[in-house]
Amino acid sequence: MSRARADEEEYWHSSKFRAFTFDDEDDELSQLKESKRAVNSLRDIVDDDDDDLERVSWSGEPVGSISWSIKETASSSTSSLEGRDSGLQKGSSSYAAFPKQVSSYSLSSLFKGRNKLPSFQSLSDALSDTGVKNYAPELRRPKAEYKVCSLERFRSLQDKLVLLDEAVAGHDGNVITAVLIFLKRTLRREILFRELEVRQVALCHLIHFLKEAGEQKLLLDLLRFLDRTEEVALSQYREHLNIQDVEKRREFLKGCIGLPFSAEDTSHIQDHYTLLERQIIIEANDRHLETAGQSEVFRKYPRKASILNMPLVTTLFYSCFYHYTEAEGTFSSPTNLKKTFKIPDKQYVLTALAARAKLRAWDDVDALFTTKNWLGYTKKKAPIGFHRVVEILQRNNAPVQVLQEYVRLVEDVEMRLNLATKYKCHDVVIETYKDLKDRIQLTAYKCKVERGSAEEEKINSILNNMQIRWKN
Repeated sequence: MSRARADEEEYWHSSKFRAFTFDDEDDELSQLKESKRAVNSLRDIVDDDDDDLERVSWSGEPVGSISWSIKETASSSTSSLEGRDSGLQKGSSSYAAFPKQVSSYSLSSLFKGRNKLPSFQSLSDALSDTGVKNYAPELRRPKAEYKVCSLERFRSLQDKLVLLDEAVAGHDGNVITAVLIFLKRTLRREILFRELEVRQVALCHLIHFLKEAGEQKLLLDLLRFLDRTEEVALSQYREHLNIQDVEKRREFLKGCIGLPFSAEDTSHIQDHYTLLERQIIIEANDRHLETAGQSEVFRKYPRKASILNMPLVTTLFYSCFYHYTEAEGTFSSPTNLKKTFKIPDKQYVLTALAARAKLRAWDDVDALFTTKNWLGYTKKKAPIGFHRVVEILQRNNAPVQVLQEYVRLVEDVEMRLNLATKYKCHDVVIETYKDLKDRIQLTAYKCKVERGSAEEEKINSILNNMQIRWKN
């Protein structure tokens, strides 16, 4: 008996892992040192400056991506939960009762290109964005050789939390994420959520990680636990990106209208649903017209892609290109789109101008800027500035006769001269120097036109006009 007891004591004291004893006064210090050693080992593995090392899973298998690294089998998850968490409640550390964090997501701010987080340029960008860039560890592709750091020796909840706190204190995102993967695998969901709620840095890492890994169910459970209702709604709304069937996507968006967004955000969801519903109708009708060959514009300019799931501005351009003259009452009418989705005048004019200039429909371009007052007099007016009109027309190879009509309407004299000179609108340059009574500049410009041309004759006529009082 004594022999067996002696062997047992020798085993425990010679083993790499020591048994717990109440005589060990430095147990907490030992735990802290052990955690630091593990964190340092992890840092060695995931150090970005060491190209010879690779990140690996806790089983020793290489990790090719974040998404891959969190794939665990149901059996391992079940055994981990049952085997390791039976005594978690006993060893649970105390924590402060932090208030629920208010959601920083706003769908309306995403549509407008700004939010409380770093600015998003567009809704598509926002939906594809997986989180704040500070929480974006990158796990590299596997190589032939790599090192393994096992965290399985951290069994109690207290040990795991000390390990996590040490990882956070090290300010290494890859290490924090590696520890979180381990905790996610070995802790019960409600315990993990509760402990992370008072550890905001680690919480943000996990939220980003779950978004990038596509663990939607766990992410939604976490956000619900944190009472972040708008983030839950946005995460559910993001799911429409994974729906390929257009009819199913339309029905899904219809269901999103009832999610707990703000009133303004709900209106954006309604607009998204309405736009897709309208695109379905336009697509079906135009496909029929194109197939039957009943429309000249479709015969002359065949469609290069479907209008389904396109942004609003793209849909407006498409409508201005193929359906510009349709009455406002039709779904495909540009003016109907403008009214339904409250498109600003500047955006509408820019889009319509680009579409009609592409078709070289100069009469439509002229009508776009012609206004009539209450006395019946007409004049040209552009909410975007005529200098931009000139640039768009020039990009679409508008003839000089069309270009110079709009160059004349540029109010700033210096800009008008620059544009007229750049695009060889000689008449505008000549008329502007005449109005400025600048004989020197007009004489110098004479050298830039062809000899014997109508422009040269016009310059000579102006220079010989004795009624003009030149300033130089």
